[in-house]
Amino acid sequence: MNLTPTVIRAVRPSGLFELQWAEGPLHRVPFKFIRAHCPCAGCINEITGERTLNPETIPDLIEPTAMAPVGNYAVKITWSDGHATGLYTWEHLARIAQAHAGQI
Repeated sequence: MNLTPTVIRAVRPSGLFELQWAEGPLHRVPFKFIRAHCPCAGCINEITGERTLNPETIPDLIEPTAMAPVGNYAVKITWSDGHATGLYTWEHLARIAQAHAGQI
């Protein structure tokens, strides 16, 4: 299965990312949910894999201020809280979208 999304769009008025892959439905995932799942070393302990970011510290009105592709495998998102070190691989975004779908 190709994990490159066919749609990755920030819809600021609704506070959601729209994510879609060729073989699946359109996922609408809140910005805060994606920010809470940042995979960087500042948000996850590199040795234990334990999440160190407390989601309650993320502003409710968080939004991306910039997005840039990283090769053919990820996107770097800069957030309105100043955080900009997370590289969201296509595989990680797919897991986030699926996890959010399971919460609805």
